Amino acid sequence: MPKSMLEYTKIVLQKVSFDSRLFCRELEKALTRLLPIEVEELKLWLQGYINDKPELQQSLILLKT
Repeated sequence: MPKSMLEYTKIVLQKVSFDSRLFCRELEKALTRLLPIEVEELKLWLQGYINDKPELQQSLILLKT
C-alpha cells in the first residue's frame, strides 16, 4: 500500500532535520501540497518532533502563516 503524502512528508522532514534552513524549506513545500486536515496533523506531529530540537524551533513560525 502506498504511503500517504503526510507520512512521506514526515520522513523527509526527519531526514533533513540536520539543517534548519533545509527543514524550513521542506516544511514550506509540505504546507502548500498537503490537504488542510493533513496540515493540522502535521502541526501536531511537528510540535512533538521539534520539542527537543531547539535549532528547529524557528520552523513554528511557518505554521502560524
